[in-house]
Amino acid sequence: MLIGISPYIGPELLEALDRMGHGDEIVIVDAFYPGDTRSSRCIRADGIKVEDLLDGIFRLMNPDDYVKDPVVMMQPSEGDSADPAVEQSFQAVLDKYWPATPKIQKIERQAFYDRATRAYAVVVSGSIVKYGCIIIRKGVLPH
Repeated sequence: MLIGISPYIGPELLEALDRMGHGDEIVIVDAFYPGDTRSSRCIRADGIKVEDLLDGIFRLMNPDDYVKDPVVMMQPSEGDSADPAVEQSFQAVLDKYWPATPKIQKIERQAFYDRATRAYAVVVSGSIVKYGCIIIRKGVLPH
C-alpha cells in the first residue's frame, strides 16, 4: 500500500493515470458497459463504486481547465430518465477536490460512446446504476 493513494486505485489504474498526458481522457463506467469491445485499454475495477474510483482519481489528477467540458456524463435517451442522485454524488466528489471545475456536462448517448472509444482507458467499475458512466479529461498540473 502506498501512502496517499486510495486502496481503490489498483496498480493497472495507477499506471494508466501516470501514463496519461494532459488532454487524454479516462472513462469510468458501470458494470454493464462493453469495455473490452469499445476500448483497447480496459481496466477492471470489479466491486468498486464509481464514486470511490472518482475519489481516488481526483486525489491524483485534476480535470483539464482549458476546456469547457472536462467532465461529462451520458444524457438519458429520449423517454428514459436517470437518477439525479448519481450525478449529484459524482459532482460532490469533483467539488471536494476541484471545486473550480465547471459542472458536469451531459452529452448525447452516441456522442458519449464515440468519445469513450477515443479515450486513453476505460475503467469498468462494479456500479450497477443506470447512466452511471463518466469521462474525465486530464489537465496540466495546477499552478
